[in-house]
Amino acid sequence: MSGREGTAWVGDLVHDEDAGRRGIVTDVRGGSMWVLRPEFGTGQWMSLTPDRLTVLMPRERVCEEP
Repeated sequence: MSGREGTAWVGDLVHDEDAGRRGIVTDVRGGSMWVLRPEFGTGQWMSLTPDRLTVLMPRERVCEEP
């Protein structure tokens, strides 16, 4: 479920235009900082510009069984 219409939310697979990479939103802190982890592998980074996060697959689809 998205937090707001058109805004990436926890569990969504996104493309971070600023970082130039794909990741999964793991947390939204204070409504102003999005925490992401790589789609594969370890680590994390943060985004302060959610409008630069393009939802590739919402959480509902990411968590579906094949």
